[in-house]
Amino acid sequence: MKAVNLVLIWHMHQPQYRDPSSGCYVLPWTRLHALKDYWGMVKILEEFPSVHATFNVVPSLAAQIEEYASGRFKEPWFEAAFAVAETLTAEQKAMILDRAFQVNHENLMARWPRFVELYRQVQTSGAQTAAAHFSAGDWRDLQVLSQLAWMDEFYFTRDPVISALAAKGKHFSEKQKASLRAKQMELLAAVLPEYRLAAERGQVEISTTPFYHPILPLVCDSDIARVSNPNTPLPQPAFRYPEDAREHLARARNFHELRFGKAPAGLWPSEGSVSDQALEIAAEMGFKWFATDEGVLGRTRNVGFWRDAHGYPENADSLYSPWKLKRNGHEIYGFFRDHYLSDLLGFVYSRMDSEAAAADLHRRIRLIGERWTGERPPTLSIILDGENAWEYYPGNGRDFLRRFYARIQADPDIKPLTVSEAIDAAGEIPAIEGIFPGSWINANFDVWIGDSEDVRAWDMLTAARAAYARSLAEATNGNSHRSPVEFARAFESLLAAEGSDWCWWYGPEHGTANDAEFDALYRKHLTEVYSALGQDVPDALTHPIKRRAELAKREDPTEYLQVTVDGRETSYFEWLGAGYFASDRQSSAMHGRVFLIGDFMYGFDEEHLFIRLDLLPDIAKEFTEYEVRVTVWDARELRLTVKVRDQKLAGITLEQGGLCFLHPEETVVAGVGRIIEVSLERRLFELKGRRSLLLGVAVWESGLPVDVLPAEGYLEIPLGESGFAWRPE
Repeated sequence: MKAVNLVLIWHMHQPQYRDPSSGCYVLPWTRLHALKDYWGMVKILEEFPSVHATFNVVPSLAAQIEEYASGRFKEPWFEAAFAVAETLTAEQKAMILDRAFQVNHENLMARWPRFVELYRQVQTSGAQTAAAHFSAGDWRDLQVLSQLAWMDEFYFTRDPVISALAAKGKHFSEKQKASLRAKQMELLAAVLPEYRLAAERGQVEISTTPFYHPILPLVCDSDIARVSNPNTPLPQPAFRYPEDAREHLARARNFHELRFGKAPAGLWPSEGSVSDQALEIAAEMGFKWFATDEGVLGRTRNVGFWRDAHGYPENADSLYSPWKLKRNGHEIYGFFRDHYLSDLLGFVYSRMDSEAAAADLHRRIRLIGERWTGERPPTLSIILDGENAWEYYPGNGRDFLRRFYARIQADPDIKPLTVSEAIDAAGEIPAIEGIFPGSWINANFDVWIGDSEDVRAWDMLTAARAAYARSLAEATNGNSHRSPVEFARAFESLLAAEGSDWCWWYGPEHGTANDAEFDALYRKHLTEVYSALGQDVPDALTHPIKRRAELAKREDPTEYLQVTVDGRETSYFEWLGAGYFASDRQSSAMHGRVFLIGDFMYGFDEEHLFIRLDLLPDIAKEFTEYEVRVTVWDARELRLTVKVRDQKLAGITLEQGGLCFLHPEETVVAGVGRIIEVSLERRLFELKGRRSLLLGVAVWESGLPVDVLPAEGYLEIPLGESGFAWRPE
């Protein structure tokens, strides 16, 4: 057989979980995966010195690990987990019951019968009852076990403190809990130095990713998504900031060089996302190689990689080779992962006996060498997340990895290499002149821009980016008093909001128990942009993007309207055929649980959007002065504020894209009476390429939102004649 050059790339990533305003880590996953996965995944290679591998460390992840290692971090879950049990507050107890059981039940929780017992008590009696009846010992056991479950396998077998706690399993003391805390801090401090040590001994290559893990092609030009999927909904106007893409790459290179001693040769573009424009920038900046999925290569070369009964692909000569991308005088080498084998590791082998799984993967790698007919050695790339798969394996996958590494180290026909070593070993590398734009998921960008929630998130990002650019231009012209520190703070939050993780959870593809927290954190990053620039924060950022089930009645328009905007129902026919939305007000509310809006109607004529609010009369009379805010999104936020005093119209303001209209009455009419009616002229909106508008209404009193509809997110109004709405331009 031909010797196989085996390239293993473990991708290590978590999003930026720190709230930019409070500095608190909203979610604990960076800390927990650093304890369970990041250190041990590279440490285990010491046992197999001939096995070389590549680890991709995302800079924003490494920066978080650094902060944890310093001990100067704020994480409410960490504080609750290690607080003295007798002093726990009600809020901390609620957090423990919410967070403690967010762990793999089969492989992590089930190690300790006491952990399972506490979980079943909560499931059987409910969180409130459990909180009322748990003793200090119950809380202490739950605190310790919820943290012990995330410790690295090395510590369970080789560290006397952790192995003793694991064996004890229950009835822990405060002193033992404190010892676990100390071991966590010890392990967090060891993570990044372990990577540097492995790289310095030549066994590991460390590559990087654009700093905050953005989908780089979409940051360069969001319209690129239409190449891989012509039906993808797009933000309008397009998000088009290649200078931000360059900034993410520059920051990644600088950060990497400072932490690991030299600039990275390689780049794992976030989610394997590539385009000609993004890779040209990377090549210009000195990156030597990139990696992505076989689907991108297949669409680039217009070939398929269908497997036979043994798992061997058609067009193997294309797949098992690096490729040299040549663009505008620059070159960069591309590696394309074997999707089939990578998925076996990610999703299948966890359900098998460790020895059988390792033997199967070893056999499949040998099969490639046995069937290879090319003159150059085959280069097999296996690439997957370095943390997420292992909790589904017994023993966090360590037994499987040891058995697999032992097999390939003992096999003279398999050469496990770093990516840079594989380039040198590949011989003459074929060239391509361009690459198909896509990611490692279906060779497109649909996960991040393929749903209305995604588009709304991009629209909000575009608006914030434009606000930053305007403010920066004003400063350049001497018309701004913002300081360089404030501009830096705003730009940092923009870059964080450009990360891929927020849109990963928007849309129907993915969901988690932490959806609401991801959603809120994304909007906080955007809020911070406006706050740092001293600008009003758009109302839209107070509304969740992620839709949750809401008990509501909705009817779409059935005809065009003829409305007289005067605050009363002029005739029975005036609003006949209007669109209608009413929510179950028992299931949602805002500040103070006051319900003020009964329902609202909406509709169109050729030149106007009409909106009607029916206020609940028994509640409305309690407020002598309030505001009704109507927010409509096309690509920007348009906010109409109707001021009401003593149940009469007291004035209107109209803002769009952060700018206030001097004469709103030229495009807007409002009427206040038994009902509230408004009309907005079509010329206010940018309809080019848009399929829908987003609409929300809210009542504010004394500077606080009192009631809002819809309670979750916005109402999406389809455009086009079939919906009795304006036709998109």
